[in-house]
Amino acid sequence: MSATLLRTSAVRSALRSSPRASFGAATFVRGKATLPDLKYDYGALEPAISGKIMELHHSKHHQTYVTSYNNALEQVEAAQAKEDIATQISLKPLINFHGGGHINHTLFWENLAPKNQGGGEPPSGALSKAIDEQFGGLDSLKQKFNAALAGIQGSGWAWLVQDTQTGNIGIKTYANQDPVVGQFRPILGIDAWEHAYYLQYQNRKAEYFGAVWDVVNWKAAESRFK
Repeated sequence: MSATLLRTSAVRSALRSSPRASFGAATFVRGKATLPDLKYDYGALEPAISGKIMELHHSKHHQTYVTSYNNALEQVEAAQAKEDIATQISLKPLINFHGGGHINHTLFWENLAPKNQGGGEPPSGALSKAIDEQFGGLDSLKQKFNAALAGIQGSGWAWLVQDTQTGNIGIKTYANQDPVVGQFRPILGIDAWEHAYYLQYQNRKAEYFGAVWDVVNWKAAESRFK
């Protein structure tokens, strides 16, 4: 996923060449980000994640990022037409936040799967080997990942990433909705925002961090690992 993902010029250029442009897992159609459909029902991840949380998280929170990104992009385009550079610069944080929210959540839904669709099944192949080499096994990875999640102050994400220069994997945390771009490729991410767990787990976020592994879709992670 390129670091230029959220740069408006790149978005507009890609959209001019095709009616549908895909950046990672997020899709932008004719200049508009669109809410992706889930490959499972809202209640399919229970008991790890309740159906009510999934419904609110997907149809309300993610939709807000989509709508706000599209609105910000329209403002940027209007500013470009007026050659208003100051306004374009001032809108970059909105593009990053809401565009990042769209990208992160689109990847997150693919990171999850019901147990009858492989959710929770351990990784295999090259990714499994890389986890063993880097972390000493899947259980050790989960422990380190959960520690990273617990260490996030406020809102953010923890990601298993791959360094595009070395090929090595590691764990990185990102504040708010900052997306994984540039030198690193997102392999698997967990949402640590309160809206991802509070309705079900309240202040017991450590329980959420432990339960979510029961529905992690390692097949999706394997497909991103190169």
